[in-house]
Amino acid sequence: MTEKHCMQILQELAAERGPLCVGLDTDPSYIPDAIIKTIGSAEEAVLTYNKEIIRRIAADKSACCCKVQIAYYEAMGLKGMAVYAQTLKAVREAGFTAISDIKRGDIANTAAAYAKAHFRGDFETDIITVNPYMGFDTLKPFAEFSAPENGGKGFFALLRTSNPGMTDIEQQELAGGGRVLDRVAAELNRLAETSARSYPGQTCAPIGAVVGCTEEGDARALRDACPDIFFLIPGYGAQGGDARIAAALLGRAGGTVNSSRGILCAWKNAESLAEKRERGCLCMRDIADAAAKAALDAKNDLLDAKKQASPC
Repeated sequence: MTEKHCMQILQELAAERGPLCVGLDTDPSYIPDAIIKTIGSAEEAVLTYNKEIIRRIAADKSACCCKVQIAYYEAMGLKGMAVYAQTLKAVREAGFTAISDIKRGDIANTAAAYAKAHFRGDFETDIITVNPYMGFDTLKPFAEFSAPENGGKGFFALLRTSNPGMTDIEQQELAGGGRVLDRVAAELNRLAETSARSYPGQTCAPIGAVVGCTEEGDARALRDACPDIFFLIPGYGAQGGDARIAAALLGRAGGTVNSSRGILCAWKNAESLAEKRERGCLCMRDIADAAAKAALDAKNDLLDAKKQASPC
């Protein structure tokens, strides 16, 4: 029997634990200065905070995966990249799917080198994000790693993003009809169908799509257009996306809904920590407790919205 690919594993984890993806896009500014001083460096504080969050959400079963945005770690230099590698390792060891948010999009040997860098070696992950807007040939080197003999890795291709500027390209009308993002959706469906042939009996393809939950009409249309593709759903929480819209995207093959700042910075708005914030005496346990509670609240919010959503 063919082993499960990483996207299939994630789909099953989302069904078991709920659809929340915890974004470990951990900027040092998200950690109180007093805690950083106690630990000794910004890099060590980020790693400590990440590990505490991973430990807590594993115990609570409040999430199915963690998304690690590489830019925050690159910004900390070589030490930051060591923290990035250790964070990915901690995510995977805790039983979560690790999604590396790297948004690579290049061609030929360069794309192959990016794939090797993130699917093998020090920065090994389960699933990455890629940008197809340089052309569909950019996807081939990443898709090759989805094969069983290459580890069954996965990728989420940008389709309908959650930023306002997405209208500059993604929403543009094509001369032959439809929008740019509709053309991308059609190609992802084709690639998903092709890659799924290597995994008979599994319920989603190794190839997924990034679809933001900030606009309801697009959400419903893309869910219908890509019924067999698992979605990574940004925009929920701090970016203003609504759980009701996210729920529309969780039908069919399903998806995972990312929340980053809403969890990482939950301590800033926690009423129970008001006095400690004012006195400047928060500890790591305080901010990790707030993050864990925010993750549970987000999971329940998403599950409630999913229950109330009309079946697809």
